[in-house]
Amino acid sequence: MPAKIITVVNQKGGSGKTTLSMQLAGALARRGHKVLVVDADPQGTATRWAASADEKPFPAPVVGLSAAGVKVHREVQKFIDDYHYIVIDCPPAADSPVPQSALLIADLALVPIIPSPLDLWAAVGIRQVIENIGDLNEKLTARLVINQCQPNTSLVKEALEVLPEFGIDLCGTYLHHRQVYRHSAVFGQTVHDFGSKAAPAVAEVDALAAEVLALLHPTAVKSETSTSGA
Repeated sequence: MPAKIITVVNQKGGSGKTTLSMQLAGALARRGHKVLVVDADPQGTATRWAASADEKPFPAPVVGLSAAGVKVHREVQKFIDDYHYIVIDCPPAADSPVPQSALLIADLALVPIIPSPLDLWAAVGIRQVIENIGDLNEKLTARLVINQCQPNTSLVKEALEVLPEFGIDLCGTYLHHRQVYRHSAVFGQTVHDFGSKAAPAVAEVDALAAEVLALLHPTAVKSETSTSGA
């Protein structure tokens, strides 16, 4: 069965695309899946993240394909039969040919977003790109993922109230503002490698991975639900 492709996109830098890509890839790999991370960002952050691993390698291989430009989707297709999941970390630009190319073959587009008015306004462009590509790629599903959430602030509460009107459905799992996410990048690992102090982060990353799997395999989830309820 060909790999399911998850494209992580947003036109704004600093939204957490690489954090989401690497944590999700690591969580899927820890479940026994063969996962590939495609670093399609010229900044090469995902590549540097994996290269920072010291005592043990990052749980999923990372390949740099930013130079492929408009042909990213063709390059990714070369790996499609070798993995269960391919996570593409895209550059922060809605008008870049790379996210548009990656979305052409994606099963799921994840848009990490910091819940603030400025970040919401900045994400409008990528929403339009996803809508346009959806006319060509009918299998494409999209979800917003709240990142760096600080739920007790009034600004976040206001942003969360308007997010349902944004035009892209919201994942039920939020990634909160936690230092362990930064530490993961420094040491080339995921939050799963930081013991009990990272338990809240591990719980939310695992919950997001489960939510992503349910989106990618809805019939399997329905079948499991029917069986358990019989």
